[in-house]
Amino acid sequence: MANPAVTPDIRPATLRPAAKPANPRFSSGPCAKRPGWTLAALETALLGRSHRAANPKARLAEVIDRSKAVLGMPEGWRLGIVPASDTGAVEMALWSLLGPRGVDILAWESFSKDWATDVVKQLKLADARVLDAPYGRLPDLSKVDPARDVVFVWNGTTSGVRLPNADFISDAREGLAICDATSAAFAMELPWHKLDVVTWSWQKVLGGEAAHGMLALSPRAVARLESHKPAWPMPKIFRMTKDGKLNEGIFKGETINTPSMLCVEDALDGLRWAESVGGLRGLVARSEANLAAIARWVATKPGFDFLAEDAATRSCTSICLTITAPWFTALAPDAQAAAAKKLASLLEKDGVALDAGAYRDAPPGLRIWGGATVETADIEALIPWLDWALATVEAGA
Repeated sequence: MANPAVTPDIRPATLRPAAKPANPRFSSGPCAKRPGWTLAALETALLGRSHRAANPKARLAEVIDRSKAVLGMPEGWRLGIVPASDTGAVEMALWSLLGPRGVDILAWESFSKDWATDVVKQLKLADARVLDAPYGRLPDLSKVDPARDVVFVWNGTTSGVRLPNADFISDAREGLAICDATSAAFAMELPWHKLDVVTWSWQKVLGGEAAHGMLALSPRAVARLESHKPAWPMPKIFRMTKDGKLNEGIFKGETINTPSMLCVEDALDGLRWAESVGGLRGLVARSEANLAAIARWVATKPGFDFLAEDAATRSCTSICLTITAPWFTALAPDAQAAAAKKLASLLEKDGVALDAGAYRDAPPGLRIWGGATVETADIEALIPWLDWALATVEAGA
């Protein structure tokens, strides 16, 4: 096969681009730091202090208060900082709240399938239904029963498929709506009146450091916690009640385990930046602009397409692309996986896109983080490199 570098009639798009993204970090977690971030942002961290002392505890409470304000969380909701990132927050919700009703689990990518495994194989709930769909699609949402609890991700981090709305959740529901929103919070509008539990982590849209999760509970969720005693043993880090009542301290900065005050300072820096760019509206606009830039390119250039089959479900944070070039689709599955990895490796070697390969369980392709901390100019600078990398891999195939 001809080498693109010497082919006389080569398309300009396959020439090695001159400009590179100023920030090549397109990882889907931990994600890019906010524009202009330096270690100086952490100089005021309260290190070497007990997180239970007045000033450190006030910093923790500030993360909670600023998060609620930026997200527009309704009055009466509780928000707490919990262990083990978004995973810990989801597990706390599942192990503490499920059991009194049947539960529907919506599974259409790897993390939602993990929650299905926990409910069916670990909690072993007898009345559990898994409503699933392959990568690129949503399950049949019309099958969700408002008399049952429902567990779902808002945005499929590993598939690039998001919910277009929450119309499938009844306002008159009897069950709880438990939503893993880790790659949606701060980049997408969440309909709080349709939700009862919402979780996320610091290392996604605001680019914070890992290990800390956020758990938001509606009054309906709190009522469930105080009226339901799980049939299984509850580890200390999952316990949110004491003597049958909600442990309110968790939702005022009294964390269950020791938090990193360095990470707390970083979270506050991200929240202040969020406020400076217009709050939630500004954050959503930045992320949607990144999706729009890629959508314009996909619409006019062959070789790539969105993994999300329906345009209304395309994620503006974890933007997942499949490779549709005829030479690629003609390859055997193992060869496709190898070619996709080579493409991602080329982008990383040239310092234009770090950690941009598809998730290990997803179809071969690319996953480009487009959250609010990513500049659209960097997305636009990356795009010509995608064409170049694809042509380069084809030349060696």
